[in-house]
Amino acid sequence: MGKAQQKTKFFLCIEDRDCDDLEKGKVYAILPDVSAKRDGYLRVVDESGEDYLYPESYFVPLDLPSKAKAALGAES
Repeated sequence: MGKAQQKTKFFLCIEDRDCDDLEKGKVYAILPDVSAKRDGYLRVVDESGEDYLYPESYFVPLDLPSKAKAALGAES
């Protein structure tokens, strides 16, 4: 499954300790990655459009309405 076909989820960053590329209080797109999740990580998409692994404990999931997802650039 290509990245364009994956369902994007959004998480709020609640911790940015030792991570210069994260900003506490910011909403990030998260891509599915079973292997990373099994190891306690999430695949996070940054502003450059690249994805990196960060500790799952640094984020909480968000349930956003469709309009918010559209504003963040997610497919409906």
